[in-house]
Amino acid sequence: MTEDFSLKEKRYNRLITVVSIAIPLVVALLFGYKIPNAKPLSFLPPIYASINGLTAVLLIVAIIAIKNGRQLIHRRLMMVNISLSALFLVMYVAYHMTSESTVYGGEGPIKYVYYFILMTHIVLSISVIPLVLITYSKVYLDDFESHRQWAKYTFPIWLYVAVTGVLVYLMISPYYPY
Repeated sequence: MTEDFSLKEKRYNRLITVVSIAIPLVVALLFGYKIPNAKPLSFLPPIYASINGLTAVLLIVAIIAIKNGRQLIHRRLMMVNISLSALFLVMYVAYHMTSESTVYGGEGPIKYVYYFILMTHIVLSISVIPLVLITYSKVYLDDFESHRQWAKYTFPIWLYVAVTGVLVYLMISPYYPY
């Protein structure tokens, strides 16, 4: 590898580190802030749950595309997935800045299932940020072998986060106050 490649990779890695720390911190700070006198954006949860579902489907379609040698389609679908994830995040934060958190009302074993899914979803949604950014950066560095290696880990985690986002919504939606 050339020195130019190494410098580019170091710059990308530095940026990925900053973004991967900044996003969860900003989300946590904004999550705790309520906009005074704001009308609750109660219409958003089904929309951002649908975005998670669409992301899951498009991740699978993107994998099928690349396995069939359709690189351009794969690349475009992955850009759509990154955009959908960013849109989800904006909507999620906006909802929580205008609405109180909903408490899960299920009882018995299903309550533990819900909290397990929720906790793994949260932890993996934080960890998928650097994974997606690293995997994506490998394309820009023309390091397709590393891209493939990182994608083996990134894909199933991102898919899990997308699918569990829908499951969390479906499980908690009966307890929304509207």
